[in-house]
Formats: sequence, C-alpha cells, structure tokens
Amino acid sequence: MSRFITFEGIDGSGKSTQARLLADYLSGKGTKVFFTKEPGEGELGEAIRNEILDRRDIKIDPYAELCLFCADRAQHVRELILPKLEDGYTVICDRYYDSTLAYQGSGRGIDPDLVFRMATASSLGVEPDITFFLSIPVEQALLRLKDREKERNKMDEEPFEFHSRVDGGYRELIAKGIPRIKVIEASLSPEDIHMEIRRFFE
Repeated sequence: MSRFITFEGIDGSGKSTQARLLADYLSGKGTKVFFTKEPGEGELGEAIRNEILDRRDIKIDPYAELCLFCADRAQHVRELILPKLEDGYTVICDRYYDSTLAYQGSGRGIDPDLVFRMATASSLGVEPDITFFLSIPVEQALLRLKDREKERNKMDEEPFEFHSRVDGGYRELIAKGIPRIKVIEASLSPEDIHMEIRRFFE
C-alpha cells in the first residue's frame, strides 16, 4: 500500500534529517520507500534549484520565484512522485506545497489566495497522507543554520524577519486543524524526535 509522507518546517528545524531517518526506518521494516525533496529532483528540478537557491548573481522577483517552485513541483510529481506511488512505494518528500504557502505566501508577502491556487494546482491532485511539521523557535533554528555555514543557500541567508513570517505562515496552517498535519516538537535531540515520529507507524 503506497503512502505519501511530507516533512515541513523552517530552515534549521531538522526536517531533512528526520525525513531520511524515517525513510531508513521504514526501509528496514521491509517497506518500499522512495525518498525525494523539493526543489531539485530530476534534470529540470536540479536546474531550478540552482537558479532559486544557489546562484547569487541574480535577484529573482518573488512572483518569478513562486512560478519556479510550482514548475519544479509539477514536473516532480509527474516524473517521480506519482509513478512511485502507483508502483506501491511509500514516498517521503522533504518539503511539498505547504512550503510554498509559508515561504512565498507569508514569507514573500504574495497574495495568499493566488499562492494557494498555484501551489495546490502544481501538485496535480497528489495530496500527502501525513505531513510532519517540525516546530522549533526561529532563534534556535537560525543558530543551527550558522553551524552549517558551507551548506547554506540563499533562502537560509534571509533575515530573521523573513524566517519569522514563514514560521507564522506554518502556524496559520496548523491553526486550521488540517488532520494530515502532525506537529512534532523539534527542540529535542534528533533521536527523541525520530522516536516521536516513529510512533505513527507502529
């Protein structure tokens, strides 16, 4: 039975680590697992990720950024996520359209209704079964980002106010009581966070 699991959170929340730990755990139990991320999978995804997050010689307009993220997602779903789900895999994705709602909607201040329509349309109707939101104070997350200086991208380098707006966008989603979103306390050790997530699969 295929499942689609996504991980969300502000930069520095530890979601990428936890997504990979869950993938390893489920694989160890004999589940067919496909791990992926946004943006940056597939040939188009790699090109888009480079333009959005890595190139520092161009300044991307917020609306152009939104379009690029959505283009990445549509290709990602069509090329990788949907075929794996149809083949019976559990797909674990590091970020999905909730990130667009929080980062481009709240973080960049683009009209939230427009962002919602574009973000959900780009999913091609593929909805997560469960989403883990790793909750952490913005100050703590940014301290973690400083510790990974060599791996930081342009989004990581945004000011505190931007990350605070993004966190607020996620909190607004949580306040809506969407059943698939599970809030995980991310200030704990990676091992304790992983054990908390594992309990949803035992």
